[in-house]
Amino acid sequence: MTSDADDLPRLSKRMGELGLCSRREAEAWIVAGWVKVDRQVVDVLGTRVSREARIEVDRRARAQQAELVTVLLNKPIGYVSGQAEDGYEPASVLIRPENRWSGDTSGRRFEPRHLDGLAPAGRLDIDSTGLMVYTQDGRVAKQLIGGNDVEKEYLVRVQGEMAPDGMARLRLGLTLDGVTLKAAQVSWQNEDQLRFGLREGRKRQIRRMCEIVGLTVTGLKRIRTGRVMLGSLPVGQWRYLRADEGF
Repeated sequence: MTSDADDLPRLSKRMGELGLCSRREAEAWIVAGWVKVDRQVVDVLGTRVSREARIEVDRRARAQQAELVTVLLNKPIGYVSGQAEDGYEPASVLIRPENRWSGDTSGRRFEPRHLDGLAPAGRLDIDSTGLMVYTQDGRVAKQLIGGNDVEKEYLVRVQGEMAPDGMARLRLGLTLDGVTLKAAQVSWQNEDQLRFGLREGRKRQIRRMCEIVGLTVTGLKRIRTGRVMLGSLPVGQWRYLRADEGF
């Protein structure tokens, strides 16, 4: 049995479901009079709409959205990916003009407003390095942390002796925190390094997976998120996501 809220969601929620914007952006656009439902402007927050309703967004909203930036950072070890904790700085402090990669080909000019509302779309452990995504764009945040199965790829240095059935268990069969993990792409990169492809990100997941099969992780680097590669981006430096890139 479905409720009225399921059949008639709030306009801002429906816009988020359709991937038009984040709910916060939707609310701002509604108040500004930039949203039409079945050709009629709707400027009242909380308005409920049919799932079949046609929703149109004013070009001014699209122009505003185009100004939002997404930043790729090669996080060093020793920085946390979110808010400062236990005396450790957030990796976002590295996103400043002097740390911008000279190989950035996005064509964007740095502006201080690009730091406003820039938030991590996912996390990476303090003792891990590699690709971190920070964004002002609610669509990107939803895509990466909204349970949409974007695969992330890691290179993982290990030591120890893997259990005989270890590889099969890493790929499918492990349970963490009472939850059966999704299938993973795991293979040997060389004699002491594994390559992992994961579509979920439980806390310290790879390290805990490896421990279960007899391995200790000595180094972990994320090299890809969706279709976006870390590539040659140096540790501690950042660049803008280019217009021709997408996760």
